[in-house]
Amino acid sequence: MPSDAHLDARFIRFGHDEWADLRANTPMTLDETDLERLRGINEKLSLDEVAQIYLPLSRLLNLYVAASQQLYKVTDTFLGQPAERVPYVIGVAGSVAVGKSTVARVLQALLARWPDHPKVDLVTTDGFLYPNAELERRGLMDRKGFPESYDVRRLVRFMASVKAGEGEVAVPVYSHLAYDVVPGEQRLTDRPDILIVEGLNVLQTGDGGAARARVFVSDFFDFSIYMDADEDHVVQWYVDRFLTLRTTIFQDPNSYFHRYARLSEGEAIETAMDIWTRINGPNLRENILPTRERAHLIIEKDADHTIKRVRLRRI
Repeated sequence: MPSDAHLDARFIRFGHDEWADLRANTPMTLDETDLERLRGINEKLSLDEVAQIYLPLSRLLNLYVAASQQLYKVTDTFLGQPAERVPYVIGVAGSVAVGKSTVARVLQALLARWPDHPKVDLVTTDGFLYPNAELERRGLMDRKGFPESYDVRRLVRFMASVKAGEGEVAVPVYSHLAYDVVPGEQRLTDRPDILIVEGLNVLQTGDGGAARARVFVSDFFDFSIYMDADEDHVVQWYVDRFLTLRTTIFQDPNSYFHRYARLSEGEAIETAMDIWTRINGPNLRENILPTRERAHLIIEKDADHTIKRVRLRRI
């Protein structure tokens, strides 16, 4: 196995301020109203942080998208066929509660404001989980979010269709309120300029079963981002989010987790820690964290959710 020093040599490391300097003259296109809509629960993302971290990243991605589109044009010219616009696919991976959903939404908003790629779609892999009834049948409800709980073949077929430039590709819909895939419901993605795919294990190279897939979700990525933080910080964020949900969404009688709404604060903390210890923690350590070094960009968060370091893989 490569040493840590060898792995570090694959990346260029930037402190917060060093990375912020790479914004150049990229204009800020979001305001506080936009950010309020994009923030996740208990996220403390500020406009300053967007300007210092995510604007430079959107600039980098804009350059990559332009270069990728030009490369496809060169290939089409060589093949003597009409130039086709191929979606640029970005993967966003990381633990539960680390903030990857917020990052994906912020990037979607920023990238959609660049003039050359106004159509930016965002897909989460939650819709590709097996329905709860199937997970129950397979004895996997306590491993929901682990690689084997996803219909990987369906997800790979979706990725292949999008990357091939097919129109109106169906995406299954997931309800966080019901904690389940919505039967018969889907939305369509139709030839986006950029597709952002966000999920726990999008950088993994297998489904956790005996049979390994020959094609992986990450094979379709042009660029990938891993949201990283010390596990102790992520655990605290998870518990804090659980406490917030207990007084908000869990209060809805239709919520799958409505049974937690009447827990005392102490009972809620104990329940959240039990879920982390049995499910989310093992999934992070066994399946998600080992994929970190496969990402093109690693964003490291501090205890207060601010970004302390960015690592960019040498291209």
